[in-house]
Amino acid sequence: MARPPGHGPQYQIKRDEIIDTAAALFAKNGYAATGIVEIGETVGLAKGALYYYIGSKENLLIEIQERVLDPLLEISARIQALEAAPTVKLRLLSEELLTVIFERLDHIWVYEHDYRQLSEPNLERMLKRRRQFEEVVRSLLVAAMDEGVFRDADPSLATLQFLNMHNHTYQWVKPGQQWTASYLSQTYCRTLFIGFSGGTCDIEALEAAVAEHRAATSA
Repeated sequence: MARPPGHGPQYQIKRDEIIDTAAALFAKNGYAATGIVEIGETVGLAKGALYYYIGSKENLLIEIQERVLDPLLEISARIQALEAAPTVKLRLLSEELLTVIFERLDHIWVYEHDYRQLSEPNLERMLKRRRQFEEVVRSLLVAAMDEGVFRDADPSLATLQFLNMHNHTYQWVKPGQQWTASYLSQTYCRTLFIGFSGGTCDIEALEAAVAEHRAATSA
């Protein structure tokens, strides 16, 4: 959400602190069980001052959802437009999705658990944006099937398999652990792609293509 006119950088810094704090409290206690007074006390603001920054408790939930969806939609659109094989795009998207999960663990927890607390039309707007990301995954899986790299399968089920393996990572991953987003992406995609292809997907060639693409775009 853009900074309102007339508000300086310090306003946004404090607002970001409030959103981060709310995400941590919602992830720990649940959205419904976390009161606006508790959020205010944690960030050192009275109720009236807190509303000056966030407007309402639901606005905090919207902001948390958008902090997950905004980068995912931007990244997925960029990856989808690349001149690359569908499997390469899926592998790149996999790592970007996991990177967002690693960087926003509290936000992801709230994103997965509390989005149904949104009122209409906010809920429908967020669900529409979620479907946009899911459709990118689905389209890439279908493209890989059309090219004969993956076996023909139900695209909806394949999309759920891809997303469920990635999206549930937040439930057990810990900050600073030994596994990076890149490592998990490689591991997840190896498992998924070998299964989707019936064992014929050349994982080493895929990883070489991903590395080549990264080198070309970072040069």
